[in-house]
Amino acid sequence: MNHPAVTPSGPTVVDHPPVMEKPGVHPQPHPPHHRRRQPIRVWLQPFLISLVIVSAFVSCYVGLMHDPQPHQIPVAVTGPRLANKVQQALGDSIDVRRADSTTEARDALRHRDVVAVLGNGPHAKDLKLDVASANGLSTTTAVTKLVTAYAHGADQHLSVSDIVPLARYDARGLAGFYVSFGVTLSGFALAQSVVGLSSLLHLRHRFTLMAVFAAASGLVAAAIAGPILDAVPAPYLPLAFVLALLAAAAAFTTKMLATYVGPLGIPLATLLLLTVGNSTSGATVGTDLMPSAARTLSALLPPGAAVRAIADLSYFQSSHVLAPLATLILWAAGSAVLLAFRTTKQRPAAPVPPQAAPTPHRAGEDRPTPHRATTDDTPTTHWADTDEGHSVPGNGTTRHPAFTVPPKDPDTIAESFV
Repeated sequence: MNHPAVTPSGPTVVDHPPVMEKPGVHPQPHPPHHRRRQPIRVWLQPFLISLVIVSAFVSCYVGLMHDPQPHQIPVAVTGPRLANKVQQALGDSIDVRRADSTTEARDALRHRDVVAVLGNGPHAKDLKLDVASANGLSTTTAVTKLVTAYAHGADQHLSVSDIVPLARYDARGLAGFYVSFGVTLSGFALAQSVVGLSSLLHLRHRFTLMAVFAAASGLVAAAIAGPILDAVPAPYLPLAFVLALLAAAAAFTTKMLATYVGPLGIPLATLLLLTVGNSTSGATVGTDLMPSAARTLSALLPPGAAVRAIADLSYFQSSHVLAPLATLILWAAGSAVLLAFRTTKQRPAAPVPPQAAPTPHRAGEDRPTPHRATTDDTPTTHWADTDEGHSVPGNGTTRHPAFTVPPKDPDTIAESFV
């Protein structure tokens, strides 16, 4: 045995064997202690997006109510002489519709073909104005002010009557707007959640989720606004159908925009549906008081279509409900078709797992019994059909190739009996 050498001038010195480094392994340098600066777009993009949304929201809602101007408000006027006088006095503010009789004019008002009826009263200096407050307080107030100014200039007395009043529990005429706003918001929120589930749920499951939610949302919202609170006097099932279409349109449109545009799809849906769509729906400010661009958007976007459909079902005998229904159906079905097309087009082919090579055995060793591996609980990677523009790995259980032993060939089986 070798003992450590002892020297008279110091302590015992022990020789340690040199540390052998593994070939190909090099010591890693220590990372620097300073923080890495984040790119400016990481925080600038959400800042600017939020700033655009708040600017658009305030501009749309407050801007439309800032100085509404009547433009071509349809008013039925009985008597050709009175119609000519009113047209010359009020100009483009109203659209004079000549009516042969008071009954015909009032029938047009009850079917929402006009918003008011003006005719002569029982005396020569009397005028009678029939309005429908169900058209919205802003529109009714604007028409009343215009005709009052005309009557004052003509030195005539004006009497006003409301022949299509609002429901008892909807004195401001905003129940339909708030119902549609809530349904739109719920469909938007659901679509945000579904975007995060793209790697976990197949396309048909996501479609089923949004469709079932749209139906449930319509039924629940219609029950609360109608039979429970008695604020929307529309028939229950037609109202639920309209609200279900609105929820489907909001959900599928939001999901479609997120699929095609990417991270900017959700802010874009916020601007399109919740900001521009609801502000131009015609509930807070009547469409006859909006600029021409806002009136066009109101007719094309789902919230405006839903508000008009709710009013038609509630107060105007469903006279003009087909056009809003067609708008809602086109948004819901069109977005669903575009979403399915994008998903089917970008669906990747499933990767083929590599086959494990047989393990060599030495002579004299027992060979393992051939068997097939059954489904185990080892988490493996499979590829779900996603619609976010790329393939996302998901978790699942499948046959693991590492635990599969290939069967013996005939020659090997024959040798085992020798």
